[in-house]
Amino acid sequence: MPANLWKQDQAAGVKPGVEELVYRSNLIGTDRTVCNWGGGNTSMKTIEKDFRGRDVEVMWVKGSGSDLATMKAGNFTGLRMDDIRPLFERDSMTDEEMVGYLVNCMIDSKHPRASIETLLHAFLPFKHVDHTHPDAIISLCCADNGKQVAREIYGDRFVWVPYVRPGFTLSKMIAEGVLANPKAELVLMEKHGLVTWGETSEESYLKTLAIIQEAEDYIAARVDESKLFGGQKYAALPAGERQAVAAGIMPIIRGAVSDSKKMLLSFDDGDDVLQFVGSKDAAELSQVGAACPDHLVHTKMVPLFVDWNPASGDVEGLKQLVRESIVGFKKEYEAYFNRNKNEGDVMFEAAPRVILIPGVGMINTGKSWAMSQVSGALYHRAIAVMRGSTSLGKFVSLSENESYNVEYWPLELYKLTLAPAEAEFSRKVAFITGGAGGIGSETARRLVSEGAHVVLADLNLEGAEKVAAEINGKYGEGRAIAVKMDVTKEEDVRAAYAQTSLAYGGVDILVNNAGLATSSPFDETSLKEWNLNINVLGTGYFLVAREAFSLMKAQGIGGNMVFIGSKNSVYAGKNASAYSAAKALEAHLARCIAAEGGEFGIRVNTILPDAILQGSAIWNSNWRNERAAAYGIEPDQLEEYYRKRTTLLVNIYPKDIAEGIAFFASSKSDKTTGCMLTIDGGVPAAFTR
Repeated sequence: MPANLWKQDQAAGVKPGVEELVYRSNLIGTDRTVCNWGGGNTSMKTIEKDFRGRDVEVMWVKGSGSDLATMKAGNFTGLRMDDIRPLFERDSMTDEEMVGYLVNCMIDSKHPRASIETLLHAFLPFKHVDHTHPDAIISLCCADNGKQVAREIYGDRFVWVPYVRPGFTLSKMIAEGVLANPKAELVLMEKHGLVTWGETSEESYLKTLAIIQEAEDYIAARVDESKLFGGQKYAALPAGERQAVAAGIMPIIRGAVSDSKKMLLSFDDGDDVLQFVGSKDAAELSQVGAACPDHLVHTKMVPLFVDWNPASGDVEGLKQLVRESIVGFKKEYEAYFNRNKNEGDVMFEAAPRVILIPGVGMINTGKSWAMSQVSGALYHRAIAVMRGSTSLGKFVSLSENESYNVEYWPLELYKLTLAPAEAEFSRKVAFITGGAGGIGSETARRLVSEGAHVVLADLNLEGAEKVAAEINGKYGEGRAIAVKMDVTKEEDVRAAYAQTSLAYGGVDILVNNAGLATSSPFDETSLKEWNLNINVLGTGYFLVAREAFSLMKAQGIGGNMVFIGSKNSVYAGKNASAYSAAKALEAHLARCIAAEGGEFGIRVNTILPDAILQGSAIWNSNWRNERAAAYGIEPDQLEEYYRKRTTLLVNIYPKDIAEGIAFFASSKSDKTTGCMLTIDGGVPAAFTR
């Protein structure tokens, strides 16, 4: 049931004009059962003053590439109705002509390009018009008997328009249909969506909800859960098991779909997904086609359905099946492109956007976590539509050529050009140990600022969560996650990487940064102190790197490790034998991994910092007092002491180390591995040789 989100007190406080449209649009877009992400459009017609102070009728319509749920006044375009109305008398108009003409109708050249479906709104003689993609309505429009069912629901109150790709022709067909039926309250667009209207913003909004509710009630009375999608074929695995299976196969999938461009993955085991993928008809039904034209750019015409029996428990067999299935999907997509391509078309990545696995759930791919979520959200809508359509009749979709001509439609592709440009670390996932600390958190900020997604692993989960929340608040949901991990515990390390695989599909960059430090004269160094340093800085770095290495090999798309050593990796620190020995172990371990990793495209380099006091849990511990005592100075004199010790007379900060890490993790060092980089201000005793 679509919720009525209209609040009279809020609406009363909205400034008349385009802000009314913003309010209504946000309400419509908030409910994804009513309107897809990025899809649908709304409009209103008002009287505005032009640049000469004259009254002109203006239609405000959604700008291309925006999302109704979040758009603001600046996302709408104002067009002069006196310039648009004469178009209704034309017999035809190409997309290129339409776009060029509408540019000249804009009241402000700084407004965004008008929606593809602008003329649909302009040609209808109503002040407020809404075009949406409600699940229940598309269930009618994608049923083979949809028009007949619509008569049973709406009588003579509707106009049915056969499928035509949006543009001038469809807009004119809709307007002519409405003008020919004085009783019309709605337009049903075959295999597409709904158009409603009203004389006020509230009337239009409430009409949309009422029309949807009628369809929902009709469908609900005919759904038989026991027979839905042909009934159950495979039972879902228990939650823990299916998540473990997903975590195990997602790096395999990520590697297989990233041959052209790297992809991030997300996992979804919602109840509706599990019901659908485990059904008897899912393998066939999923291949019929998209549930709505707006889905195509994000989901492709069909998903990849991996026909695996979860009761077999054969996860290794599933891995092989997934590899083979993705190869087959890409070959078929390439053939689909070649069968339908138009002059000048350039094929997208052939990899699937939606992968369905019985008993496990749905895995989605995208250039970012957010875009993989969009693919998943749209497929939830597709499942809802198939649920409705198959309860009414037979689910039908666009033909292959119709689908292609939407997926590769220049006006649809234009929306993709509005996205921010990709950066150095876009499409990459960085796993950072010690993520709550000074170096770890600064590195996360640095990598995310250039497109990365980051996993902040730390014993201090609360601190890591705080950093992740800060990053997500600035850069958007899903850009960072926090995991609790003790680097000395093998089971913790494996669990953290499983969480990472489940969240993003794998890892591209490891920043091995967890740390501690102790200080004491050699003859006073206890076995406990020695083991503490070796366990965290030696064994811990080994365990974290080994799991990353295995995961990167499984992905088969290379990888990058940056170890955070120390000046003491190459310099015998006074009263720090345990710490210095462990740091030397780190640096040599990195070189050993670099020697083995080259054939797999895995690079391993080391940063050697010194005296990073700012934001450091180590330097805020007893280590500060111990080091000060070793140099015969007071603890508050340490920072100045270290500065004067450098040849450049500078202090070193976490952001300096983050820059070094970013360099080693970037394409700028693609041909460098097994290297050590000092970032210490110049300490001659620690010059590498």
